[in-house]
Amino acid sequence: MDRLRFAPVPKLASVLKRLVVGRPFRTDRLAHTLLPKRIALPVFASDAMSSVAYAPEEILLTLSVAGVAGYAYSPWIALGVVALMLAVVASYRQNVHAYPSGGGDYEVATVNHGQRWGLVVASALLVDYVLTVSVSIASAMANIGSVVPYVATHKVEFAVGAIVVLTAMNLRGVRESGSVFAFPTYAFVVGVLAMVIWGATRIYLLGDEIPAESANFGLVAEGDHLSGFALVFLVLRSFSSGSAALTGVEAISNGVPAFRKPKSKNAATTLLLMGVLAIVMFLGLIMLAAATRAKIAEDPARQLTGAPANYEQKTLVAQLANAVFGNFDPAIWYVVFFTGLILVLAANTAFNGFPVLGSILAQDRFMPRQLHTRGDRLAFSNGIIGLAAFAVVLVVAFDAEVTRLIQLYIVGVFVSFVLSQSGMIRHWNRLLRGNPEPPVARRMKRSRVVNAFGLTMTATVLVIVLITKFTKGAWIAIAAMAAIYVLMTAIRKHYDRVAAELREAELDQKTFTLPSRNHAIVLVSKLHLPTRRALAYARATRPDVLEAVTVNVDDVDTRELVAQCTTRAPCVSRAACCSSRA
Repeated sequence: MDRLRFAPVPKLASVLKRLVVGRPFRTDRLAHTLLPKRIALPVFASDAMSSVAYAPEEILLTLSVAGVAGYAYSPWIALGVVALMLAVVASYRQNVHAYPSGGGDYEVATVNHGQRWGLVVASALLVDYVLTVSVSIASAMANIGSVVPYVATHKVEFAVGAIVVLTAMNLRGVRESGSVFAFPTYAFVVGVLAMVIWGATRIYLLGDEIPAESANFGLVAEGDHLSGFALVFLVLRSFSSGSAALTGVEAISNGVPAFRKPKSKNAATTLLLMGVLAIVMFLGLIMLAAATRAKIAEDPARQLTGAPANYEQKTLVAQLANAVFGNFDPAIWYVVFFTGLILVLAANTAFNGFPVLGSILAQDRFMPRQLHTRGDRLAFSNGIIGLAAFAVVLVVAFDAEVTRLIQLYIVGVFVSFVLSQSGMIRHWNRLLRGNPEPPVARRMKRSRVVNAFGLTMTATVLVIVLITKFTKGAWIAIAAMAAIYVLMTAIRKHYDRVAAELREAELDQKTFTLPSRNHAIVLVSKLHLPTRRALAYARATRPDVLEAVTVNVDDVDTRELVAQCTTRAPCVSRAACCSSRA
């Protein structure tokens, strides 16, 4: 008999897992994790709503290259972003009704364009989800750092810590994490809307002057002046940066299965609410920035003149809160705190979308099957952990700098927008060829017009993003998308090859290759009558090796069982034990 090795039971690991993840759920409790609209809004729409915290800032930051005069274009750029958001929200309301299974853009592109285009969308979305976590967390640290200098000087460490906390919360399950995230999301919306309304009241009704802390600073332009093609290019680049406000819109179409019934209707309603709130907050911040003359520079030390020595540039939201609320510190802290918190929680959109998409890809054999397995709390735990790992790598690699990370952003989401909307047009064309009833046909034609408008808008923006951001870092996102595409095709080939090897032989095949040796294994807990019968049955197959295997839960019991096998079960060729695992 081979010598046995005993491993201690990792009880500490089991306890830690239960503390972080919680007690396991029964599979039949999956329906209880479905979300009502009031919880689904913060879970799936927090990304799109929170992006208004940095999208207006990115518009002003890009226009700062042209000096103060460049800020005159910000309202028009903002209106362009709003028109784009309206088109995308209207288009995706058609998507959630037509494809409610949760495949989202991946399913739309696969069904209507073919598997290869579906993989293009999948790779784009996977990259975008990772960037969503990285950009949101980095922006959160920048906002919190505006009022807590220690966070600003250690933002990478705080960003990594925030990702770890989010990961632990999501491992506990979607419904539980959604309940935790609901209050901060609504608190952020209330805070921003209150700031916009009170600021507009003071400016336009009370006639108050509320200059931002940077209002009297000078802003040095790059070169003498920008005109012609250079100015057009700058405006387009600013528009592409502002289009970050649209990130997260597609998450609801990927998360339809997580809604309560009627799933499609509830998802479409949530999408509309998200769009309205995001547009109002986005336009309100742009209005306040213009009224308070706030300035945001790419290089404050070089571009801002008249600033005090060692001036630390605050985020746009922090500057506006200081201007609007004056010396009322509680309101200022409220807005800045919940802005930072919602940006942390905005990453939760990706933590819900990435694992679901990974599960669908694994089911289609384009990703490892482990991504299709639910954990103890009925969440796709492997996908959650994988997303967190990639996001941490990006945050550390780019020093949690929003301006650097934002250059990689947007490409993936607009690739999926374009292929999704073109796929929806094919979807409606196919259904219309079936000669539906006139009322149904009219509804389909209206939906096709909406998707066609969405395709035109998103395709235009994609071209602008590729032209203006490619050399700034977008090429990294494109390279990552290509690498993921190649990896997914390789995984599918592997699974296809294994399936071919495991396929049953043809019925007319007359000869079969028998194994040269038989190895029988019997799982043993105690050497009682059922165990002896199992050993006798295994021995009847005449194996070359008969191995008894037990799980080492208690060292004393295991040693006693080994001794019994040695003396009372001589038919066993070899005994082995495994340590128990949580």
